[in-house]
Amino acid sequence: MNFDPDYLLNRDFPILRHSYNEKDCMLYALGVGMGIDPLDENCLRFVYEDGLKVLPSQSVVMAHPGFWAKEEDIGLDWVKVLHAGQEIILHKPLPVSATVEAKTRITEVTDKGEKIGALIVSDRTVVDVDTGDELCTLVTTILARGNGGFGGDRRSVPKTDVIPKEVPDEICDLQTLPSQALIYRLSGDFNPLHASPIVARNAGFQAPILHGLSTLGVMTHALLRICCNYEPDRFKRIRLRFSSPVLPGETIRTEIWRNGNEIAFRCKSLEQDKIVINNGWLLIG
Repeated sequence: MNFDPDYLLNRDFPILRHSYNEKDCMLYALGVGMGIDPLDENCLRFVYEDGLKVLPSQSVVMAHPGFWAKEEDIGLDWVKVLHAGQEIILHKPLPVSATVEAKTRITEVTDKGEKIGALIVSDRTVVDVDTGDELCTLVTTILARGNGGFGGDRRSVPKTDVIPKEVPDEICDLQTLPSQALIYRLSGDFNPLHASPIVARNAGFQAPILHGLSTLGVMTHALLRICCNYEPDRFKRIRLRFSSPVLPGETIRTEIWRNGNEIAFRCKSLEQDKIVINNGWLLIG
């Protein structure tokens, strides 16, 4: 099927129900690099069942629609799809186990031109089935690099959050594991770009790249450490733009600027000397 933006905007995604437990929370945390130092008691709180806490970034895998860009009726050149941006709005602290449900909807399809691709925005609100409470809202932006040039009105893209020009107030360097993408995918994102060397080479990469959302989890760890004393309930809202992929095993440096309860941040791969997450903004309580 050819790519049809109007079809995508009106596509009816199913309501997905997802049950998770403490083991799933620990697996997610391992997939974003928590527990690399098994003697770090702050990190142990996220990978060990005694007093287990849930990373705020785990919200992105709850009632996740899967790699829908690969489905035949979507019409995307899925090998060229990249995660471009993410926003997380946390309505309540995330429980360590729950049954949740959510429905994905496409809210915007913007033509950025044949050379850049199609920018596609989707959202979903995750609800705790037992309590009826809304836990979080996820707003996801992907760039379909092979599907630009379809025409139509070009919508203005919302302005990104500004990174200060001053030297950052603090930095945090965190190592990723060479096997991190293979662990993270077990939390539900099975895009072969992150596991298959053949698919990665066909997409123009030297090796399977780390999921953008795993990089986001590493960044969340850094912000928890520096800004929140490892208290996940202080996270309220976060948004960011993915600017370059990370290879598993690289070190991610998070640069942080404080302004009261608002935090500006960006992340860099030290090995590539390249910004990998940019225009980051965090609201804490």
